[in-house]
Amino acid sequence: MNNLYRNLGYVVLLAGTIGLAQADGTRPAAAQQRIPDSYAQADTLVDLGHGRHLNLRCTGSGAQTIMLEAGAVADSSTWYKVQPLLASSARVCAYDRAGYGFSSEGPMPRNLDADVADLHALIRHAHIKTPLVLVGHSLGSNIVRSYASRYPTDVNAMVLIDPPAQDIAKYAPAWQKDEDAMSVQRFDFLDRCEAAAEKGKLPSTTPELHDCLGDANPLASAKVNAADLARMSKPAFWHTVLSVLHDNVEVFKQPVPASETHGSTPLIVLSADNTYADALPRDRKGLEQARAETQKQIVATSSRGTLVRVTKTSHEIQNDQPGAVVKAIEQALRLAQASPR
Repeated sequence: MNNLYRNLGYVVLLAGTIGLAQADGTRPAAAQQRIPDSYAQADTLVDLGHGRHLNLRCTGSGAQTIMLEAGAVADSSTWYKVQPLLASSARVCAYDRAGYGFSSEGPMPRNLDADVADLHALIRHAHIKTPLVLVGHSLGSNIVRSYASRYPTDVNAMVLIDPPAQDIAKYAPAWQKDEDAMSVQRFDFLDRCEAAAEKGKLPSTTPELHDCLGDANPLASAKVNAADLARMSKPAFWHTVLSVLHDNVEVFKQPVPASETHGSTPLIVLSADNTYADALPRDRKGLEQARAETQKQIVATSSRGTLVRVTKTSHEIQNDQPGAVVKAIEQALRLAQASPR
């Protein structure tokens, strides 16, 4: 999944894409620097019924469970640095959403409602003990918030990793105008990739289709890259990507709902300092303002909300500064254990 994320890059991030504290991300334990070969195969395939299954990866043990929710086009491998660092503190789980990784395709459309329903079904069918500490990156933060709103008794703390800007047109109208124009070309490209997958023509060396899958991930072995290539060549992956990104266009055009509230549930928002490093100078100030306002509003949904700035990091904080993510999750664990439900 990481190849596609790099190819669409900034575009995917933004389409699908306050009390302050400082975090430097330092930790005694070192994160893994390469994706382990264990990600080349499924771990536990949880049967949801109706011929569907989701791939679940759990490690560690303890009374408290942490559930990791990946970003828009990512799977459980996005947590390869973070998950091992948490296993000594609690039971920690990550999973592949429907259509990604080793999970089967889900019913369409793939929107927040579908993702929340699947997560709830996964927790039930895998017999995962609640309440959980839910951790979400990028779009995963929207899924976590939606889940906590629908099933508040299932959640006793949240960590949201660089929630994307919402209501961007209010702050960066020129960027939004360009984005709307570019989206036509982007979806034309994705439609071609989907059609090629349906005809069994992926992978391809033709110039117009090569970029569908991109180059091998230098952080992964040949075994992991081969597994990624095989999964991303299937129609189910492209059906999912297209549905998710179409829905994201609408999700991120909206402001944080004024009615959203998470009571006194501990909520920690990590904010990256270089999310928009590659944006045009014309747009960067507005984009940063939109994200700052979005994250401020999210923090305000809980009486125990905190915003933490993470330095020297892109939007991919879990890869750039995994220690900062682990530090925030361990803080959430302490808060959850201090006021158990």
